[in-house]
Amino acid sequence: MQQLTEIRWHARAGQGAVTAAKVVAETALSADQYMQAMPEYGPERMGAPIKAFTRISDQPIDIHCNIENPSVVIVLDDTLLDVIDVTEGIVADGVVILNTCTPPEQVKQRLGLPESVKVACVDASGIALDTIKRDIPNTPIVGAFAKVTGLIDLDIFKGLLAKNLSKKFGQEMIDANFAAVDRAHEEVTVA
Repeated sequence: MQQLTEIRWHARAGQGAVTAAKVVAETALSADQYMQAMPEYGPERMGAPIKAFTRISDQPIDIHCNIENPSVVIVLDDTLLDVIDVTEGIVADGVVILNTCTPPEQVKQRLGLPESVKVACVDASGIALDTIKRDIPNTPIVGAFAKVTGLIDLDIFKGLLAKNLSKKFGQEMIDANFAAVDRAHEEVTVA
């Protein structure tokens, strides 16, 4: 039986969701899985709401459309909760991973989610500001995603992250991103 995991990312342009969706897909590919990653852009301006999608499977993926019923929803900006129904279509045993300081129990209640849906919260923005000195929460949120779902290998992800970052940045920025990933992996809380 095919194990297909569909992930929908919600963010604002400039937060790195499209990059994170691609690197998560590349991580799955490096672990001999099949993958897809695609963005959905609206107005192409900094701060505009965007979506990205990732599929991971142990079998070839034959569908090529946006994700309507995600197993995992990742939200890089909690202000989107007031703008978009980020949990629309989430499967009954899905997972929501949110960049916020709010405890997961409160988020679950606010979103009106059933007990079967897990909510994981991490202050990815705070971690990013502490480590990489910029509010780009994509790498920390992937650290939380790896811990909560177990879908990707953190070491493989960090290797691909280093490869991608080394095209633009030095070792100091790579190390800062590694620290962000590790902190989020440790600090994420789940309800």
